[in-house]
Amino acid sequence: MFNTILVPLDGSQLADCVLPHVIAIARSFDSEVTLLRMLEKTQAGTSAQLFDLVNWQINKTRATLYLEKIKARFQREKTRAQTAVIEGLVADGITEYAHSHGIKLIVLSSHGRNGLTRWGISSITQKIIMSAQTSLLIVRAHQDGIHSDELSEKLLYKRILVPLDGSQRAENVLPIVTQLAQFHRSQIHLVQIIQTPEMARQMPPTREDVDLSNRIVSRNQEEAGRYLEQLKSRSFLEGLTIQIHLITSDNTAVALHQLVEQENIDMVALSAHGYSGIHQWPYGSMVNNFVQYGKVPLLIVQDLPAKLDLASSDTQSSDRAER
Repeated sequence: MFNTILVPLDGSQLADCVLPHVIAIARSFDSEVTLLRMLEKTQAGTSAQLFDLVNWQINKTRATLYLEKIKARFQREKTRAQTAVIEGLVADGITEYAHSHGIKLIVLSSHGRNGLTRWGISSITQKIIMSAQTSLLIVRAHQDGIHSDELSEKLLYKRILVPLDGSQRAENVLPIVTQLAQFHRSQIHLVQIIQTPEMARQMPPTREDVDLSNRIVSRNQEEAGRYLEQLKSRSFLEGLTIQIHLITSDNTAVALHQLVEQENIDMVALSAHGYSGIHQWPYGSMVNNFVQYGKVPLLIVQDLPAKLDLASSDTQSSDRAER
């Protein structure tokens, strides 16, 4: 599963907020962690200037010492780790490293050295998310109560929410969540939202319209309830604490965010695509919603194979990120 984990860091406390989560994931899957620092050259104006080699060596030495210090802390927690300091564009360099080294999971902070913004994630994190060809864990840099100097993984994931829609694609997340829950003794919350049909009418819906909507909802509730109960009884979930939520709502995303708050969820785990997922886009609409508006760590399990044309993928993702 997650035998290799990439952790991009920039030296800021906001980026370092991922470290307890890296320990928690790595120990769950016996992963080898790569701590990566990208050093980006900056050039002023268009006039030809020689790069300051001395300054580069100083920055590289500082970055190396910073990563080695974190590596030593990881090793004290019995977590295998290695370091890499690379020169290049930050977002492109991270995704290229992940692709070329067969990384299974990238752990990202929502914000880094440029500080918190009113946006849900920073521009650099957005570019990595849109161009990464692997699973992701996004940690909210504003999250209270978790500090990078406390690397113990205990009690991080007491309650894990897994939204499902009845599709096999959405279930891709379950084997990973199961192993994570077994290690941390987590409670798994399986949820399916039954969305009320939209009645596109200029006038208020008639009695027939309301009756039709109610019958559709009732039928979907019956099917979803049976599906969740069957899923709960599967052998790979045996021995785990499972809670089932079957909710009817006009807005699926709103209902899920409310459930996160009501149940004090510690992690939301989603497959990159669900029932209506389209291959030409890296993520479905629900994943995109939680990337932007989620308030707890978000685990995205990528269900699409890695693309061979990385350069083309990066170009397209950069375009999307700037729109």
